[in-house]
Amino acid sequence: MEKWSVDQVCNWLRQRNLGELVPRFREEEVSGAALLALNDRMVQQLVKKIGHQAVLMDLINKYQQQKSGLESLTYCSEIASPKFPEVISRKNLKSFFARHKALQWTSSYALPDFPYDVKCVLAEKKSPDHSMRIRIIEFLQADMTKYLEGSLYPNSQQYNIVVNALLQAYPFLDEDGNGFLLWKRALKDRFKYVRRPIEDDEQVLRNKCKFGHRRGQTRKSSCAGNKPDDIQVQVEARFSEEPVRLEGSAMDVHIKWLKQEYVKTQRNWKEVDNRMNVTIEIRRKMISNKAPLKDILRLFPFLRCPYQLFREFQLLTHMDIYKKTVEILEIYSENILSLYVVKNNPINIMLQENLKQHTEKDILKYMKMTAACLLLPDVFGDDSSLFAAVNEEVKVVTPVLEVKNPFNVNSCEFVLYVGREELTQLDDCTMALAALVAAFHVFDIPCPKRIHRTLNFLESLVFEVRSPAAL
Repeated sequence: MEKWSVDQVCNWLRQRNLGELVPRFREEEVSGAALLALNDRMVQQLVKKIGHQAVLMDLINKYQQQKSGLESLTYCSEIASPKFPEVISRKNLKSFFARHKALQWTSSYALPDFPYDVKCVLAEKKSPDHSMRIRIIEFLQADMTKYLEGSLYPNSQQYNIVVNALLQAYPFLDEDGNGFLLWKRALKDRFKYVRRPIEDDEQVLRNKCKFGHRRGQTRKSSCAGNKPDDIQVQVEARFSEEPVRLEGSAMDVHIKWLKQEYVKTQRNWKEVDNRMNVTIEIRRKMISNKAPLKDILRLFPFLRCPYQLFREFQLLTHMDIYKKTVEILEIYSENILSLYVVKNNPINIMLQENLKQHTEKDILKYMKMTAACLLLPDVFGDDSSLFAAVNEEVKVVTPVLEVKNPFNVNSCEFVLYVGREELTQLDDCTMALAALVAAFHVFDIPCPKRIHRTLNFLESLVFEVRSPAAL
C-alpha cells in the first residue's frame, strides 16, 4: 500500500464502499504513503461524515496491524525448522491470514453497543415489535460491515456467529425455536438492501460473477421440465424486488394463460417464469388465507411441476432446495446405512438383496441414496408412514411420498401426495425428498409432530444452520 498511486487509493476506497470520498482524495492527492500517515485530525478534515471517518481509520489501523503481523510471521518463517515447509513458504501466508481472520470472528466478536431505546426493550425481555427488530438488524449489519473492513458480503459462518451471539445474549428472541432462521434471514435481507443502491459497483459485480449471478439468465429446459439437470434455479435480480400489484382483469389474463399453457406439450418456460413471478402475491395470499389446495392448483397448475415447486421455494427462502438435497444425500448416505438402528430395517434388507444383483457404480450409488432417504425417519425415531409409503397406499393428508419398487431402476416410481391427492411425479429419490420438504414451505403446511425431528434435520441443513458433521 505504501507504493500506491492516487488512482490505486481511489480504487481501494470504491472496493470498500467509500466511493463518496474519491473526489476529495483526488483533490488532496492522497497516495498510499499519505493514506497510512493520516492521523485522527487529518481524517476529520478530509472526511465529513463521522461514519466514514470511523470506517476509514479502522481500515488503516487493521492494515497496519496486519502488516506488523506479516513481518513477524515472515521473520519466524525464516528461522523455522525445515520440518514445517508450510510455515516457511510465503505462498501459504495468504491462506494463513484468511484462516486466522475467520477464527477471529469466533473468538473476538462481541455484540455492538445498542442505542438506549433498544437496550430498554431488550431489558424488558419481551419480543420486540417490527420497527424495533429493524433497528436491531440495522445495528448488527453496520457492526458486521465494520468487522468486514467495509465489505458487504459476509459468509454463512459469519452470519451464524452474529446471530448466535445475539440469541445467547437475549434468549427470549429465539421464539418457538425458530428465531435463528428468522434473524439470519432478516440480517441477510438487510445486507441485500444495503447493496442494492450500489449494484453497478465494481466489487458488487465481481461478487455477483463469483457466486454465479447472471442478470437476465433464464433456464433452458426440455418440454418435460422434470429432469434434475434442468433444475438449475437462478434467483434473478427482479425476484428480490417488490411483487407487481395487478388489477383483477390483468390477473385473470395471467391465470388464464398459465392454465392454457399447462395443457400444452411444448411449453414456453421463460414466459411461465415471468407470469408466475407477477402472480406470486395473489398466490401467497391465497395460501396464507388457507384456501383449499384444489383451488390453488386449479389457478396455478404449474405448481405441480417439480421445477416450479422448487422455484417457488427459492423465491420464498433464497435457497436452491434441489441442490441442497443432492448435497445432503451424498454426504449422509453412507453414514445412515452404517447406523445400527437401521441394520435390520426392511428397507435396508431390501437394499442389501438388490446390491448383490448389480455392479455398476452409478446404480449402486443410486440405490444407497434411495435407501438413506427412506430410512431417515427411522434414524430419528419418527413415524415413517408420515414420510413415505413404500409399496403401500398413502393414508395421510400431510405431504408424503408414495414409493413403488424403490430399488428397481427400470420400474421405480416416486409420487408426492398432498391431502391424499397426487401432486406431482418425480424421477428419483433426490427430487422426491426435495419436493417433500418444499411442499411444506410452499403450501404453508404445519409439520406433524411425529415427523418433526426428520424435517427439522433436513431444513437445518438446507438453511445452513447445522454442519455436515452433526449427525
